[in-house]
Amino acid sequence: MKPMWIAALALCWLWPELAAAQVVVITNASVIVPPAPPTVPTPPSFRPRPVPQLYRMQKVEVQATVRDQIAQVQLSQVFQNISSQVLEAQIVFPMPEGAAISDLTLLVDGKEFGGKILKKEEARSIYESIVRQRRDPALLEYLGQGLFQTSVFPIPPGAQRTVQIRYSQLLKKDAGLVDLVLPLGTHKHTQHAIETVDIQVRLETQAALKTVYSPTHGIDLQRSDDKHAVCKVTLRNVLAQDDFRLLYGTNDGPLAANLISFKPQNQDDGYFVLLVSPEIRRNEENATPRSLIYVLDRSGSMNGEKIKQAREALKYLVRQLRPQDTFNIVIYDSNVEVFRPELQRADPETIKSALGYVEGIYAGGSTNIDGALQTSLKLLSSKQLPSYVLFFTDGLPTVGERDERRIAVNAKSVNQVAARLFNFGVGYDVNSRLLDRLSRDNRGQSIYVRPSEDIEASVSALYNKIASPLLTDIALKFEFDTPQESSAPALINRSYPKQVTDLFHGEQLVLVGRYRKGGVAKVTLTGRLGNEQKSFSFPVTFADKSEHEGNGFAEKLWATRRVGEIIDEIDLHGHNQELVNEMVDLSIRHGIITPYTSFLADDGVRLADRESNGARALDNVRRGLANESGAFGVEQRAIKGQLQKADNFAAGRPQAEKKAAAAPGLGGGFGGAGPTSERARDAAATASSVAPAAPAAGGLVVLDEKGEAKSVNSLKQVGLKTFFRKENAWQDSTVTPEQTKGAIRIKQFSKEYFDLAASHGGTLAKYLVFDEPVVLNLADKTYRIDPPDPDAK
Repeated sequence: MKPMWIAALALCWLWPELAAAQVVVITNASVIVPPAPPTVPTPPSFRPRPVPQLYRMQKVEVQATVRDQIAQVQLSQVFQNISSQVLEAQIVFPMPEGAAISDLTLLVDGKEFGGKILKKEEARSIYESIVRQRRDPALLEYLGQGLFQTSVFPIPPGAQRTVQIRYSQLLKKDAGLVDLVLPLGTHKHTQHAIETVDIQVRLETQAALKTVYSPTHGIDLQRSDDKHAVCKVTLRNVLAQDDFRLLYGTNDGPLAANLISFKPQNQDDGYFVLLVSPEIRRNEENATPRSLIYVLDRSGSMNGEKIKQAREALKYLVRQLRPQDTFNIVIYDSNVEVFRPELQRADPETIKSALGYVEGIYAGGSTNIDGALQTSLKLLSSKQLPSYVLFFTDGLPTVGERDERRIAVNAKSVNQVAARLFNFGVGYDVNSRLLDRLSRDNRGQSIYVRPSEDIEASVSALYNKIASPLLTDIALKFEFDTPQESSAPALINRSYPKQVTDLFHGEQLVLVGRYRKGGVAKVTLTGRLGNEQKSFSFPVTFADKSEHEGNGFAEKLWATRRVGEIIDEIDLHGHNQELVNEMVDLSIRHGIITPYTSFLADDGVRLADRESNGARALDNVRRGLANESGAFGVEQRAIKGQLQKADNFAAGRPQAEKKAAAAPGLGGGFGGAGPTSERARDAAATASSVAPAAPAAGGLVVLDEKGEAKSVNSLKQVGLKTFFRKENAWQDSTVTPEQTKGAIRIKQFSKEYFDLAASHGGTLAKYLVFDEPVVLNLADKTYRIDPPDPDAK
């Protein structure tokens, strides 16, 4: 018997190599599936060596054209055989859930391959078979979906094959929005990072295209006219990525409004996202006149590359002025100097003089921030025109009033025309809390330009957003059809942004909030168009309850902005234990990790210990926000700003690499090539600071309570759930200690396991993809899923 046992053991060790010549590639989830190993006895403690991945996916391109609810999609993937033998590959393509698919074809290096479409009932046995053979639960998330299965084709050693899948799809439409989902789940299961993922979606509509919104990714949106748009996303070195989702709507009026709502069945409040989209046409001759004041710090610390970049940025702003605009330039060091005593018309002669004036600006002296702000704001006198002040500084106030609260009070008191104040903090020596205070008091925004970033790029990104105001001083009102008693709580609460100010051509307002009950309602938006008051009304419907998680991003996006608002409240108004506790609760539930809550990912921290976690977070807040300047001070306010402005789920859980966050802001100088758009800067800022939802190779990198880079491998988000790795098991953040004790125990790959995965139409399967023990709540029950015993067949 002994020789036979040794032979069997040797066969088990050799099995991965013997099976390596045949692979099944899941194009939505790139995996290798060898033939089932021979059934032989194994020692109780022995487990077969994991199958190595024998191919690499180098590039993914997705091209989609959508014409009035019909999508033509081409998914192209480049595979490379990185083994030393021929691979016999087979493609299995999980069909998009609930999709009406037709005309599906597959090409390998341009040659069409045959295949067959299997309905979800037939597909289930294939998915389960692959999972059983590999002892890998990753594919379970596709349970409940059909699949397209091809014949086998060879990939020689070292060779590449380009696989293209083409199909047509009738897209769903709900609440006036057409919903496109493109499969990118491939990156969740591959062992190697994908070098490049390129997505391009072309939209063509008969009615005027208004709303274009992705809840999953930041998009580069290009619009040539009111019926065409191109959306682009480029991702680099991708290891884990959710599917791409795009929503769009049409409306022939000057404005469109679409409401997306989500009401979890076990919660009192629902969550909504309101998208308000103006027309994109810009008639420069009839554009709304504006008053603009450009304020530049020329103190000694601006010397060198910074003052050169600042001059170029200021020239850019002057050149963008329109004939109907009025403007002025204020420069300051120890003293304050004005280009002209009063506002000037932007005629060609004045612009030429202004450009010459800017060219003569040099650096030297101290920093009189209070004097510069008061002088600038006093130049504005008309309440009828939209007024904007763009304020640049690279340092702390050293002359005149130096107390940040008094400086903010002084600025607000002289701002008699409700001008919007946009503050550019250049470098890490600024008082970032002062800039945020000024922005909040004067309906503006703080933009932080890091030492490695280009000032002009940041300035042009902001200016492009505020170039063409459509409506100013806007306000929103929600009116429900169901009568509401005057003493009852408001049906809409905690909506963000708190201050809804101006709406610009080509820009989209993304408002998030909570609501108490569902029903039909009317949204009324009012605002000024020049001297004329305008009003627009739109019918909307708030869901009574949500049967699925499709719109669950509304809750995640609300939580992201709420965390940003909490940090801002604490930063500007002082410490508050109740707010800190709420921040901790949201961080745990939604996986939104900040410098003050990064400790929650530590293995020894008990998530249920609310008192201890709240006290530690409060201490972190006290010490962290005490830094108003320096790299850590600026990075904290940048994190806060990105959370407050997040307009998609990805902004609250970006991918980050160690080199992006390590020693934030240390080293580098002005003159390096930084991101060229605000979206790129926003992504870089958040990516270096906030934890992503899915681990990347080598761990996630966040800033901890000391402002140092911290690698996190113990946080995952799947669907709407957040999981923390505690004591060698993954823990659903909603599970209580009492629920853990009474959890129903199930062995992975058992009949009960697959039955649970298939229940509820397969919608729960995505939560069972862990290869380690996991405790989680599903459909009002608590389960503990354990890996199979080592000797299990």
